[in-house]
Amino acid sequence: MTTDRTADAILLEDEHAAHNYHPLPVVVASGEGAWVTDVEGRRYLDCLAAYSAVNFGHGNPRLVEAAREQLGRITLTSRAFHNDRLGPFVTELAALCGKDLVLPMNTGAEAVESAIKVARAWGYRVKGVAADSANIVVMAGNFHGRTTTIISFSDDPDAHDDFGPYTPGFRTVPYGDADAVAAAIDENTVAVLVEPIQGEAGIVVPPADFLPALRALCTEQRVLLIADEIQSGLGRVGATFACDLVGVVPDLYLLGKALGGGIVPVSAVVGDRDVLGVLRPGEHGSTFGGNPLAASVGLEVVRMLASGQPQERARELGDHLQSRLRSLVGRGVVEVRGAGLWAGIDIDPALATGREACEALMRRGVLAKDTHGSTIRLAPPIVVEQADLDWAVDQLAEVLEEFAARS
Repeated sequence: MTTDRTADAILLEDEHAAHNYHPLPVVVASGEGAWVTDVEGRRYLDCLAAYSAVNFGHGNPRLVEAAREQLGRITLTSRAFHNDRLGPFVTELAALCGKDLVLPMNTGAEAVESAIKVARAWGYRVKGVAADSANIVVMAGNFHGRTTTIISFSDDPDAHDDFGPYTPGFRTVPYGDADAVAAAIDENTVAVLVEPIQGEAGIVVPPADFLPALRALCTEQRVLLIADEIQSGLGRVGATFACDLVGVVPDLYLLGKALGGGIVPVSAVVGDRDVLGVLRPGEHGSTFGGNPLAASVGLEVVRMLASGQPQERARELGDHLQSRLRSLVGRGVVEVRGAGLWAGIDIDPALATGREACEALMRRGVLAKDTHGSTIRLAPPIVVEQADLDWAVDQLAEVLEEFAARS
């Protein structure tokens, strides 16, 4: 039940914040680990983790200490000068990825936009594509951000419609269809941009041979393979990257969200020198990209991942979560997809929409997010306890029983 304090907070936000989101009616005031507390003191299990930005939990002590220590030293210099935190960060992030260079930015969309620029410059300067002729193959159902260039190749009407004119140079093919990608590539193709697992589309996992086929195809055709691991990477799926699950190494990794530990926005394009090295001074930049505060937090994230412990925990807990969720198929659930601690759950549309299911879960103390009709997504922080996962699945099962009883 919404109280005056909650209602007042929501009203104030609605009055003065642009309505580009439709959040659930909960007002979060604090968080610890996998749990958050609202302004009324009610606790909720966070099963979204800010779209995987909070992979390591709310208020992670190691990350908070890294931020606190750096706050007392210096937070921003711009890239007009060097700072003493950027070098260690990019060195260890490059090593984690098995690459040479890191282009640090802030948001995931900036990483995608940066990769598009890099791919085009590589096409013109290295591959020899004629000026202004480069094209990039993208996937139907994609989500890479909401900037003007990115939404130009989105097929989601909410992201795309009424924001034209659109940026040319993209060819859309069905996700998971390597033959369609091959047919779309020509002499002017500079890159294939792909989410190893599509997040916003509902945690869609492609056929196991899809990414390996793309890797072979891109190598054969001299085309860059760009993997958007902004949601899927950095431990979420039980591996450092979703590409690792099928043994694929892309030419460029796009990273974000969890790279900032849920504390500061940090993103990056990571690749080898023969690709990222096409950028020259003055051609690309960001005032806040690579700032000392972001680099300090990002460095601690990389060091946590270098231990392999978050990945192992996500893999073990993910196996348990996926098994529990699959037991609901036929009991109000049509399909479950996912990897590690990341799941897309298709609710029977005859019972409820995804929004209705998330609202019902919220009332029971579980926070999740809907997408595309009757699909809900679960992405709890990796620090979540197995007992908490079981409790969340139990709440979902009871919600589905309630929906079935009223239908």
